Amino acid sequence: MSMTTVLRTIAEVRAHRAGHTGPFVLVPTMGALHAGHLSLAARGLEIPGATVMATIFVNPLQFAEGEDLEAYPRTVEEDIGKLSELGVDYVFIPRTSEIYPHGTRTVIHPGPAGQTLEGGSRPTHFAGVLTVVNKLFNITRPTHAIFGEKDYQQLVLIRQMVEDLNMEVEIIGGPIVREDSGLAMSSRNKYLSADEAAQAVALSEALAAGAEHTSVDEILAAARERIAAEPAAKLDYLELRSPDLGEPQVGENRLLIAAQVGKPRLLDNRAVFVEQL
Repeated sequence: MSMTTVLRTIAEVRAHRAGHTGPFVLVPTMGALHAGHLSLAARGLEIPGATVMATIFVNPLQFAEGEDLEAYPRTVEEDIGKLSELGVDYVFIPRTSEIYPHGTRTVIHPGPAGQTLEGGSRPTHFAGVLTVVNKLFNITRPTHAIFGEKDYQQLVLIRQMVEDLNMEVEIIGGPIVREDSGLAMSSRNKYLSADEAAQAVALSEALAAGAEHTSVDEILAAARERIAAEPAAKLDYLELRSPDLGEPQVGENRLLIAAQVGKPRLLDNRAVFVEQL
């Protein structure tokens, strides 16, 4: 096992980055690492000749007032151990003052695609996400960056930002990693009791129920029927969108759900095939 080098300042990152000419892969996280995060880093390590840098930064800009910024799980030493065991080369763990020395000034607006779904409930969230991702790209200059499909809207918006702002980085989406029960892995699952974790499986089961059908109406009806059968799941949205979050189309689409179970608000999604609009 090679020890992961821990970097805490932008100057340190740039000094180490300067010594690498091959593929340089960035895996941004907020820590509290689980098997889903580690699968993203493992994907980076599969790229021939790649140097992999993870980041651990709980980004205050993507949390609105009253959200769980202070309570968000923080397990930094454990996270470093997991990354070292995997063979990740670097982990960048900056203080908030290192990333935002002047507080909140310049931000990146996500456009219309950031105002629906998650953006409808959390209108400032994606501006915070895109701003910190842009900063991390500028600091680390990656050739590749890997993000999980569990936060599907985030992945779409990061790809949009890269295209619209002419960034020279390849964005790779990593498949959702699930518990044995089918529950999508999330750092916020730590908030769930055993009973709530069992109830939260309704999200993935609703998506699976929808995926058994091929018309838009039947997909949504089946998914809604399953989530409605679990009273502990307080549904925020259940929507069928095209892969770029537009209106459903014939072919592959994405079925997305958000619901609160107990304390945490949980997200999930899956690809579904539509034959009839």
